[in-house]
Amino acid sequence: MTGRVQREIRQKKPFRRMEGEAFVNLLRTADALMQGVAATLKSAGLSPAQYNVLRILRGAGPDGLACREIGERMITRDPDITRLLDRLEERGLVTRSRDRADRRVITTRIADKGLRILKDLDRPIEELHVDQLGHLGEQRLRSLITLLEAARAKGR
Repeated sequence: MTGRVQREIRQKKPFRRMEGEAFVNLLRTADALMQGVAATLKSAGLSPAQYNVLRILRGAGPDGLACREIGERMITRDPDITRLLDRLEERGLVTRSRDRADRRVITTRIADKGLRILKDLDRPIEELHVDQLGHLGEQRLRSLITLLEAARAKGR
C-alpha cells in the first residue's frame, strides 16, 4: 500500500454516527472490565452470573426472593435462572423452599457458605474496581455514572 492510501484509510471514520461509535466503545469497555471480574471470581469457582445471584440474595436478606424477582434484578439477563440456581444449590451456596400458601412459588435464600464466599470476594472485587476505574478520579466517575444512568433510562 502506498502512504497516501494508508492515510486515507486512517482518516475514514468507521462509524457514520457518533452513537454507533459510543455503543461499540461501551461494549468493548464492559468486556474489558468483565474479564477482570471473571478472573477474580475464578478462584471461587463462580461465573459472573452466579456471583450476581449471590449478591442479589445477600441484599434480599433472610426473606430471600422468588426466581422471577432474581431474574429481574440480574445485571445481564439469563434466560435460564432455574439452571443457574440449580448449580448454586448443588454447591450449597443457596437454599430453596416452596411457599406454603402458594406451592408454585419457590423462594431462594443465600446459604452461610454463599455468604462466606461473598465475604472473601468483597475486598478483591473492590480492589479490582479501584484498579480498573480509580484512575478516572471522583469527578469523572460521577460524570460517567450520570451518563450511563441517562443512557439506560432512555433505553427502557
